[in-house]
Amino acid sequence: MTSSSISALADPVVRSRKPLYWPTFSPEHGVILVLAGSLLTGASLAQTWTGGTWLACLVGFLGLQAEHPLIVQIKQRRSWKPRYLLWAGLYGGVAIAITTYLTYRHPVLWWICGGAVIAMGFDIVAVLNRRQKTIDTEILMFSAICMATLFVYGTNTDTITLQALGLWLLNSLFFASAVFTIKLRKVKTSSLQGSLVYHCVAIALAEILYSLGWLSLLTALTLGITLLKLAVIIVFRDWYCNCRFEYIARFETYFALTYTALACLTVLPEYLPT
Repeated sequence: MTSSSISALADPVVRSRKPLYWPTFSPEHGVILVLAGSLLTGASLAQTWTGGTWLACLVGFLGLQAEHPLIVQIKQRRSWKPRYLLWAGLYGGVAIAITTYLTYRHPVLWWICGGAVIAMGFDIVAVLNRRQKTIDTEILMFSAICMATLFVYGTNTDTITLQALGLWLLNSLFFASAVFTIKLRKVKTSSLQGSLVYHCVAIALAEILYSLGWLSLLTALTLGITLLKLAVIIVFRDWYCNCRFEYIARFETYFALTYTALACLTVLPEYLPT
């Protein structure tokens, strides 16, 4: 699902030869899947889809696209790349403009925007310290992307409920599990211990969220998809660790789509309001 094993700086020489007007796009398609899942579950919990929902989706997409050239430029800070700066500014400027409009109409979004800014600050610091691919940083970034659940929910409802917070945490727990499974393919992080500990903690947290009333039983049970994925990986570990990454991307995508679909269904009412 996430292409963390592929450097965002792949073939920088070729990319640097592209003309200034040629747009940049993030090569990590997995984060787009995480964003889409977060947006869809948030809209499903809000039980409505409006023009503001489309704008919230656009903000999320542009934010991710702005992050890529910005981070690449920071990594290449000894050599300024006008193309990266141009598109980071363009994507980011449009995202900020739309966000300003949405927060003016829905002041509750200021809290979510503040969290996103803090997460971006941590991301930049991690890049400067060459810690962008560490487990703690990647979990933080997944959680930040999953804040799209709160953003689209707040846009549709003008409020942030405990159920919305619970769904954000559940999304974060599920999508961040890929950090551990993907790292099983690397020699230095091939131990199952970290993955097993994470999944046990994730299930315990989901149970706590259910007991507090932040999640319904059915919604909390959707986290079981990540246990099923881990079980399949353990059984077919040799294939998982040695096959081409494109097959792993498909494997992670299928489970992510299954989780997203089930999570959306569990928060929807039997009949949508008219």
